[in-house]
Amino acid sequence: MSKSEKLTWMTDQFFDGDTSVSDTLKQYWHCEESMQEVLDGFSENTISNFPMPYGLAPNFLIDGKHYLVPMVIEESSVVAAAAAAAKYWLSRGGFKTEIIGTKKVGQLHFKFSGNTDQLKQIFPELKSYLINGVSELTENMRKRGGGVESLQLIDFNSEEKHYYQIRGEFETCDSMGANFINSILEKFGELLKLYILNHADIADQHKDVQIIMAILSNYTPDCMIRASVSCKVEELGTFAGGIDAREFADKFSTAVKIAQIDPYRATTHNKGIFNGIDSVVLATGNDFRAIEACGHAYAAKDGKYKSLSYCSVEEGVFKFWIDLPLAVGTVGGLTKLHPMAKISLKMLGNPSATELMSIITTVGLAQNFAALRSLVTTGIQQGHMKMHLQNILTHMDASPDQVSSANKHFEDKTVSFSAVRSFLDTSLTKS
Repeated sequence: MSKSEKLTWMTDQFFDGDTSVSDTLKQYWHCEESMQEVLDGFSENTISNFPMPYGLAPNFLIDGKHYLVPMVIEESSVVAAAAAAAKYWLSRGGFKTEIIGTKKVGQLHFKFSGNTDQLKQIFPELKSYLINGVSELTENMRKRGGGVESLQLIDFNSEEKHYYQIRGEFETCDSMGANFINSILEKFGELLKLYILNHADIADQHKDVQIIMAILSNYTPDCMIRASVSCKVEELGTFAGGIDAREFADKFSTAVKIAQIDPYRATTHNKGIFNGIDSVVLATGNDFRAIEACGHAYAAKDGKYKSLSYCSVEEGVFKFWIDLPLAVGTVGGLTKLHPMAKISLKMLGNPSATELMSIITTVGLAQNFAALRSLVTTGIQQGHMKMHLQNILTHMDASPDQVSSANKHFEDKTVSFSAVRSFLDTSLTKS
């Protein structure tokens, strides 16, 4: 079916032929047909576009360089909070980052019914055979400094009979590298079967190799970055409610420790971190689902789900940091196809993959700082609901005059759905 035919079928089947539904969906088609064709090409059975707010967070000073950061997110107060945290640390030295590693991971899963010791014995030779066998696939990446970094054989017989894995580490430079890694792994599967079939030292009855699957892993604990902020405790300043710097540092560090202790709190704590991370990942055309999965797996690496961020107050110095596995790209995929992703990357100075890692992780840390600062001082709802006021007014179809009046009225009052409804009802009565 054409797109119009899909819309007609959908409205007939699920909306009793209500054409207002298809009219609404058509309103979000791109005005330029060629651009809509690009967007349609990203997915299947597309009938419209789903717009998301594209905002800007200024004042980020990262490793001595200033950034205006694009953020794509629908949740109120996220962009404002990130920008506020960036401004706060701007006069305190900004954010510092350290790239700990850039290795990506791929896995060839297979079953081999032969002798385990024999397989382990021949693996050094097999490893060279596999790497040489994919030289054509890796040639261009090797010219850029990447390629297959290492291979190891892992024996899972104790958990699944005859199951083994060849786990590889890959350097993909500025590319996220999913297609690169998967192509190599699938070729490894073909080569492994050939190698075992033709190896003289393995008995005939043990030559059967079954390739289960070949696929990259989104868990990349060796593709790591650390982002941090620090200053003397007295430089933290004062906060709402008469909280001084020392009390703030104590409450803040305790809040982080609670997220290390309690998985219930850690989940919400890390969700706030990903409010910042996901918004920049989306804006730059990267895969937020892979990054989320990796981050949450890393948060549970010790057998218990914990905070991704840490805080210390030692010898009069406040330090707040995050260690995060983060695999992103600045070439290939949507980064070069989506027009907004291209604008985002240009806005950021066309960063390398490692520079983009620094930016994304910093925004996550800034978001976490802003949330915790609110939680241990004024409480989260005061600022959040102020930002949410606009959504409530839109939901209630408030007029421009009512919006203006409501903004003034709630400057020093608690925002809630019922309070806004009561205010609007009162203003209507008066008018």
